[in-house]
Amino acid sequence: MTKHTILVVEDEELMRSILRRMLETSGYEVVTADSAESGLAAFGENEIAATITDIRMSGMDGIEFLDRIKTVDADALVVIMTAYSSVDSAVAALRKGAYDYVTKPFVNEDLLQTVRNAITQRELFRENRALRRELNRQYTFSEIVGKSDSLERIFTLVQKVADTNANILIQGESGTGKELIARAIHLNSGRSTQHFLAVNCGALPESLLESELFGHTKGSFTGAVADKKGLFRSASGGTLFLDEVGEMPLSLQVKLLRALQEHEVTPVGSAMPIKFDARLIAATNKNLESEVKDNRFREDLFYRLNVIEMTVPPLRDRREDIPLLAKHFATKSARNQNSVEKPITSDAVRTLAAYDWPGNVRELENAVERAFILSGPEIDVESLPAKVQDAAAHSFLSRDDEGFRPTLEELERRYLVEVLASVGEDKVKAANILGIDLSTLYRKLKRYDEA
Repeated sequence: MTKHTILVVEDEELMRSILRRMLETSGYEVVTADSAESGLAAFGENEIAATITDIRMSGMDGIEFLDRIKTVDADALVVIMTAYSSVDSAVAALRKGAYDYVTKPFVNEDLLQTVRNAITQRELFRENRALRRELNRQYTFSEIVGKSDSLERIFTLVQKVADTNANILIQGESGTGKELIARAIHLNSGRSTQHFLAVNCGALPESLLESELFGHTKGSFTGAVADKKGLFRSASGGTLFLDEVGEMPLSLQVKLLRALQEHEVTPVGSAMPIKFDARLIAATNKNLESEVKDNRFREDLFYRLNVIEMTVPPLRDRREDIPLLAKHFATKSARNQNSVEKPITSDAVRTLAAYDWPGNVRELENAVERAFILSGPEIDVESLPAKVQDAAAHSFLSRDDEGFRPTLEELERRYLVEVLASVGEDKVKAANILGIDLSTLYRKLKRYDEA
């Protein structure tokens, strides 16, 4: 069994020696530090199960040391040692997040029991976090519906990069589900038990966005009646999602770049930078490379954000997902309306699959919800929006790019493809809808290279 490592921070050499011998005799690995400053370095270099620190030391004291440790690891378990005369300070340390305190002179077994209790709590924390992560993994993709190859590739990439700290840029048209992908990354990461905070960079004026991201100090501007941490610091330990980052003004892009480079922010009205530990995921519906060429987006920031790139395809490029999405949204509508579920007719599914959905998944959800409310016992073509019906009515007869109407053979090919998409590529169902046997369908698909 791997030994737990205990960090001892004590500026008196004799006390350090006593604590080391006692803990090693009890089966622990021990790392010692003669000051809070060297203790911080040791904490960062070792996997520490629990920390024992004196409250009164030259230089940085135990309270400030506790604050600094908690900034690095909010779950760190710190036991404070104090003299009887400074118990009030120890109580203050408990309020700041210390696990427990012991008074000097202490009974060896009392201190050892406190350490054992701290490590037991640490293991419970870990087990609880592992269970929550496993549950999150089961439901991570519950709102991202589809089985197209392009979506499966995104699922695979999410699982590969989730547990890294790399910045991620998600690109895709409005309504494709970029925030759902960002949440899936967060829920699959080691940060899943902490905050996922999101902000739309195009929805706030520049001055307000800066304060929202980086925080501000009291009195820094009219209306600043109290200090504000800002989203970067509030998301420490978790994930910050910057939606529509391409809308961010150039002046703020400079500050965002510095924040990402230094992992620190300077609140509005302050000259003191403050460290943060948030994982950044950004999203945009713009082509940022084109924005860079047109000098509307900083090139250095683009490369800083684009460590891992994901592109969410528009719905028109994954029509095979439309039937699954439509059923999902119909079920969701029934739940929202406290109603029984309604089936979607095969004609309605074909009509939905024929439309190009410029608003993507969000537009499809709105259309299905509308149809659910307006329809009778089943969702039929007549309950769909008129523009969806019209698009389906003209989809097979629409002219090509040069203005020519399609041939009969091309019409057949298009119809086969759309029927297959409407039933999720289920060839048996498609053959039944088309009124042909399965071997005939395979023969036609082979002729059109669609098999």
